[in-house]
Amino acid sequence: MTTEQKSRSFFAKVFKSSDENRLRAGWRLFFHLLIMIPIGLIVGALSKVLFPFWQGGMLQDQLISLVAMTLSIFIARRWLDKRSFTSLGLKINKKTWIDLLAGIAITFVQMGFIYLIMYALGWITFEGFAWEFESASSVTLNLLGIFGIFILVGWSEELLSRGYQLQNLADGINLTWGVIISSAVFGILHLGNPNATWLSAAGIFLAGIFLAYGYIRTNQLWLPIGLHIGWNFFEGVVFGFPVSGLDVFRLTRISVNGPELITGGAFGPEAGLIVIPALVLGAGLIYFYTKNAQDTDSAKDEVIYTA
Repeated sequence: MTTEQKSRSFFAKVFKSSDENRLRAGWRLFFHLLIMIPIGLIVGALSKVLFPFWQGGMLQDQLISLVAMTLSIFIARRWLDKRSFTSLGLKINKKTWIDLLAGIAITFVQMGFIYLIMYALGWITFEGFAWEFESASSVTLNLLGIFGIFILVGWSEELLSRGYQLQNLADGINLTWGVIISSAVFGILHLGNPNATWLSAAGIFLAGIFLAYGYIRTNQLWLPIGLHIGWNFFEGVVFGFPVSGLDVFRLTRISVNGPELITGGAFGPEAGLIVIPALVLGAGLIYFYTKNAQDTDSAKDEVIYTA
């Protein structure tokens, strides 16, 4: 310990970082929460005044969450962390859209894997497609609407969990514990969803680690955002499963009859053991995707990813 560190006051030791003129990571996370909650309440109240005819529903909730998450994290990152907003992993470059699309594509394979396994075991009964029950215009509007909602969800939740929380915890403790704690919080936050159990929270915890792996392999949030968007979209809309307990618009109408311990039941695959091999498969695809990108970039002397 240096002389300067020994001479620090009790207040400085408790609140301030030892190596930078800013609050310690735990306090930064705490004060961000104090910023986020009132912003969410204010935006929610304003939406009732400005749009009294448009209340309730996933779209409104996600728009409020978008504003509260983005604005509070921008403020906290700038004035508490003393870092730029883009330093969370939001740099725009030629890899941005590639990472987003790669994340979406990876989750198509994962959800297709889950569907095929459960169908082969006789745990899925196919009932038909949405256009057999609804008009083409209704299907189109619902499809675009729910995809837009999942974009908002992917941005807001990744900005918070793999962005602000994970990275501050990694600064304050280390990366391993940052991944574990932020993923645990991610799982706990989903306990408020319909049909949630502690088993579903454990599945969401594992999904959080999977999403964090996407961030670690790229040092950017675009891949996990794409993974998050694609996971929800393919899980619910394309393959017809519940999305973390939510019954959303589905292109494919199915009923699941297998054991809940494996299938996840009314919560969806995240609450079942079937999610584990799907996450392993997805992690493998992330590894090979980022490995190829690293090899290509190294050949061009352009360092974009970090192992």
